[in-house]
Order: sequence, then C-alpha cells, then structure tokens
Amino acid sequence: MNLDAFPRTPLFDAPTPIQRLERIEAALGLKGARLFAKRDDLMGLGGGGNKLRKLEFLLGAAIDQGCDTFLTTGARQSNHARLSAAAAARMGLAAELMLTDTVPREDEAYRHNGNQLLDGLFGATVHHLPRGADALAAAHARAAELQAGGRKAYVVGAGGSSPVGALGYVACAEEIRAQEVARGLSFETIIVANGSHGTHAGLAAGMEDPRRVLSFTVLAELAEAERDTLALANATRGLLGGAMLRAEDIRIDGSQRGKAYGIPTEAMLAAVRLMARQEGLLIDPVYSGKAFAGVLAGLAEGRLTGDVLFVMTGGTPGLYAYQPAFAA
Repeated sequence: MNLDAFPRTPLFDAPTPIQRLERIEAALGLKGARLFAKRDDLMGLGGGGNKLRKLEFLLGAAIDQGCDTFLTTGARQSNHARLSAAAAARMGLAAELMLTDTVPREDEAYRHNGNQLLDGLFGATVHHLPRGADALAAAHARAAELQAGGRKAYVVGAGGSSPVGALGYVACAEEIRAQEVARGLSFETIIVANGSHGTHAGLAAGMEDPRRVLSFTVLAELAEAERDTLALANATRGLLGGAMLRAEDIRIDGSQRGKAYGIPTEAMLAAVRLMARQEGLLIDPVYSGKAFAGVLAGLAEGRLTGDVLFVMTGGTPGLYAYQPAFAA
C-alpha cells in the first residue's frame, strides 16, 4: 500500500515504542498470555495521542490544497480537537473547533479543565454548540463564511475519522508489522478503543489479517459501530486500491461502553488505577480506560491468549476533567 502517494506532514517521531507490561501480568497471574502496550501516547506535540497519526495526513491534505484554516468537530473534551489546535499551530494554520455538549455534565472540571484548557492555550477559536446540534453542518457553514472573506478552510468531522485520516493507522499497521519482525513477536490480538472508528478502520485496512484487530466501542452502539467501521475501512482501502473487507473482518466488543459516551464505569476506573499503580502509566477515562477494562476482562476470562498488544492512544489531559469520578 503506497502511502507516499498522499500528502503528509510529520508531527511525531515514529515508530512509537512497544513495551511489555510485566507488572500487570504478574498482578493478574497470567499464564498462556503476555501483555504489551503500543505507546501511541508518547507523541510530544500537544500533549500526545493517536490523533496525530490522522492529522499527519489531514493537515498534509489541507496544506496541499492551500488552506489557511483547519476546521473540525468533537465533544467538549475532544482529544482530536485539542491535537488539531496544536498541530495547526505548529504548521501555521488557524484552527476552529465546533464542540458539542455530548456528555451531560455541568461541573467545573469538565467544562473548563483538561482539553478545554489546552484548546485555548493553543490559540484555537472554539465554537460551543448545544447537545444534539449538527456540528459538521455548522463547520461547513463556518467554512463558507471564511471563504466569503477570502480564506480557505479544510473541514473534517469528529475524530478526524475520514478515509484520509484513517491512513494514519494504515501507517501504524505497517509500523506494528515491522516491530513484530524486529522483535520476533506475533500478536494474536491487537486491541484499540473505538470512538469515531478511524483507529480500528485504519488498522483493519492496513493489516493482512484484519481479524487480528479487536476494538471496544465507547461511543456508538455495537451494530452502528460495526457498520460504520467496516464502511470506513473499505473507503480507506478504496483510496489505496486494496480489496474490500467483509463484515466478519471487523471485530468489535460492546461490553465496556457503559451507559453512554464519556460516562465513567467502575471497570474503567479500576483499569485506569491498575495501569497507574502497577506500571506508572496513564490512560484516559473515555477511550483507553474502557478499552483496557475490556483487555482485563478478556484476560481474566481466558478469551485473550498468546501475545496481546494494547494500543495506548493517549488522551491523558482528559483525566483532569474527570477528577470528580476518581475522587469518588
């Protein structure tokens, strides 16, 4: 798959490392399984996180098209919005964020700390929209306003999860394969969180065996996540000229979503604490925290065996917006 055919803006040092989580293995008393983490949280720009993989291609396209503004959408505590603001600042573009009150929380920490604090520090113009608003339609309307004033905006929806954005995780799939060869590993299962679907879709599009990838949906209901992840993976393969995937190639688990997107679960809180207390590592409460809770359940029940790779996607600034949940 020729990724060199697509405009790309380097935003982090690759490859991100893979490390074994031996203290968690010992704490769980694992037999017949080994646990590894792909440290996509270790990207220096903007507080780090996996959205930078997508933004390399999205900003590459924006710059290639002569855009001066990067315009995107997300929830109030969106990691993608925060990293879009940081990456746009690095590349000299203006950033405008259409943020929706997706999570029903009014506390001070959620409304003003975490990613919300950083959006402003990176100089983004933030437009707050009420719950249920069509943020993408608002973004396109704002782009039209900018165009009328002589500017040009590149618009992408939540999570940067367009086919172009998903190319970032096609590149990650290539990275993982090279690391497996270099270290003599073969991961039976590669696990990610599934929000806007782009991380899973890109990995599936880039893998020879897409069924190695298992995601835990944290946003959409299971059937919707399965449908939209398959559609995005195939749209991404379409860009690359690859064969289309089938429904059975997409493996998603709906057990860790909880009541709704962004709402804490007891399993998530326990998973975040275990990672912190055994490995000294931070995972976020919205995405990786719930996905890692799924990893722990799968290991405990014997559904995950062999070498398991957990992709740590970052988002740790969001922890500060969830202080009340951890304090409780």
